[in-house]
Amino acid sequence: MTADAPPPPPPAASALPAGSRVALAGASGLIGSALARSLERDGHTVVRLVRRPPRGPGEVRWDPAEGRVDAAGLAGCAAVVNLAGAGVGAQRWTESYKRLIRDSRVLGTATLARALAALDEPPRVFVNGSAMGFYGETGDRAVDESAPPGEGFLPSVCVEWEAATGPAREAGIRTVLARTGLVVAREGGAWARLFPLFRAGLGGRMGSGRQYWSYISLHDEVAALRYTLDTGSLSGPVNLTAPSPLTNAEITRAMGRVLRRPTLVPTPGALLRVALGGLAGDILTSQRVLPAKLLESGFRFAFPGIEDTLRAALRPAG
Repeated sequence: MTADAPPPPPPAASALPAGSRVALAGASGLIGSALARSLERDGHTVVRLVRRPPRGPGEVRWDPAEGRVDAAGLAGCAAVVNLAGAGVGAQRWTESYKRLIRDSRVLGTATLARALAALDEPPRVFVNGSAMGFYGETGDRAVDESAPPGEGFLPSVCVEWEAATGPAREAGIRTVLARTGLVVAREGGAWARLFPLFRAGLGGRMGSGRQYWSYISLHDEVAALRYTLDTGSLSGPVNLTAPSPLTNAEITRAMGRVLRRPTLVPTPGALLRVALGGLAGDILTSQRVLPAKLLESGFRFAFPGIEDTLRAALRPAG
C-alpha cells in the first residue's frame, strides 16, 4: 500500500445513519479537527462542544470543570465523541499541571456521561478518548485490550478517565474507550517536534533505543474512530495503534531513510526529560501495544508500516 492511495475504511454493520448529528468535544485538537473534517465530508453534522458562548447552532456550551453541559444541545445526536483533555506534552509536569491533565479528562468525561444517561433519547454510541498510557511500561511484552493497567501517573489517570464513562455505559449506551497510541502527524503531538529535529540532521536514537513505540498514522486514527462509531460489535477498550509496534531505534532508522538525513547521534534520556518535559515519558517508556479488537473485527490499516506512515504525515495537505 502506498501513501498516495489509502483505501477507505471497510464498510461496517450498524453504521451511523446518513446525515447524523455527532457531538464532538475536543474538536480543535489534532485528532478532533481531523475527525470533524472527515465526518462533515461524509454529510454528517458536527456539533462542537465549546467553553465560550456558542456562535451558532453548530456549537453547544459546556464547562467540564464545573460539571455543566447544555444537554438540550445534545438531544438528537446519534453519537458523541469526547477527545477533550489538556495536552500531555504541552508543558512540564508540575503538580498543578498533572492535576489539570487528570481533571480535564475525568471531570469532562463524567459531565458528558451523566448528561447522556439522562437524555430521553440517548445517542447510539459514546466514544471516549483514552490512551495507551493505560498499560504503563510493558518492556518488550506485547499487550492487547485484555491486559491490566500499569503503574504510575498516566495509568492511574487512564483508569479514572475510563471509569468516568460509567453512567453512559450503565444507561445502555454502547461505550468505546479509544486507547490511542503515538499519532504520527506533522501538525501536532510528538512528531511535530521530531520532524524538525530529524530534518536538521540532529535526530538519533532516544535513550536506549530499545523502547517500543506504538504509533498510528493520523489517517488511520480517524478511520479507526469512524469505525468504532459504525461498528456495533465494538465496545469497551479498543487500542488505536498500528499492528506492528517498533523500537525507537528502528523508527529512528526509518526516519533517516524517509528524510534522507543521518541519525548517528543518540539523545540521552536525561536531556530529553529536560527538553520535552512530560512528553519525554511517552518517548522513553516502552509500550508494545497491539490493536487486537480492531484486527479481529476486520478493520484494515491504510498505513500499517512506519515508512508509509511517515510519508503520509509529510505529504502536502489536500
